[in-house]
Amino acid sequence: MAIRTTEPPALRDAESSGDGEHAPLKLVLVIPTLCEAGNIGRLLGQVKTVLDAQLISYEILVVDDDSSDGTGDVVSAIAQTDPCVRLMVRKGERGLAGAVLDGWHHSDADVLGVIDADFQHPPELLPQLFAAIAEGCDLAIGSRYTPGGELGGWNPFRKLLSAAAVWATWPLQRRRVRAKDPMSGYFMVRRASVQQIDFQRTGFKLLLEILVRARLKSVKEIPFVFGSRYRGASKANFKVAWDYGKLLARLYRGKYGFSRSTALGIGLEH
Repeated sequence: MAIRTTEPPALRDAESSGDGEHAPLKLVLVIPTLCEAGNIGRLLGQVKTVLDAQLISYEILVVDDDSSDGTGDVVSAIAQTDPCVRLMVRKGERGLAGAVLDGWHHSDADVLGVIDADFQHPPELLPQLFAAIAEGCDLAIGSRYTPGGELGGWNPFRKLLSAAAVWATWPLQRRRVRAKDPMSGYFMVRRASVQQIDFQRTGFKLLLEILVRARLKSVKEIPFVFGSRYRGASKANFKVAWDYGKLLARLYRGKYGFSRSTALGIGLEH
């Protein structure tokens, strides 16, 4: 896998400076993309407006899987004039979980976040997620299943499939940190909770593995209504379902000791 990334000198300096005891938390928000040229410029504008209003220390890292529609060009043009935006282009590898992990690995931030590029996750929820971490939670989840959350315009069959997928995670999750929406792709987590843990790089369901394997003492779910895709095509397909099935099998083996599971991925040491 080849990776090309824009990385300002300020970030490299921050990596070697160390964190002060009372230094404010810094957020890295990863936006994984594949052919999202019609969405990414508008999304970046909205995300920046929301975060700037909260005086949050942040950087936005768009991790693009070598899109053929010019997504990288759109982000690169924005990054030229905005030091808070960076672009990473991955060549020879695709997958949302791997893109998120690679993005987190290329940042020095204390708080690791992810949001979809298609406007199904409302940027307006970002301050609430960050506030939950700042107030002491290890993991804050944008949740469609906690009271006040909704699945939006999904048809009954898709809702049934989603409910079944969530039900399958129930025996895996720890009682103290169990989440109603372990399938969410919209969340923030403390770096300290996931450091030195290798996560599965394939598939879309990174949050579930974090819930099962990360060092978590507290989880907060914040409701949101799952929106409709603004432009472009959904990436959900049979391979996504297959990767989820493999992840479930691996987590069940790991928890119940059927066999020793082997993790693929990167550590999040910094």
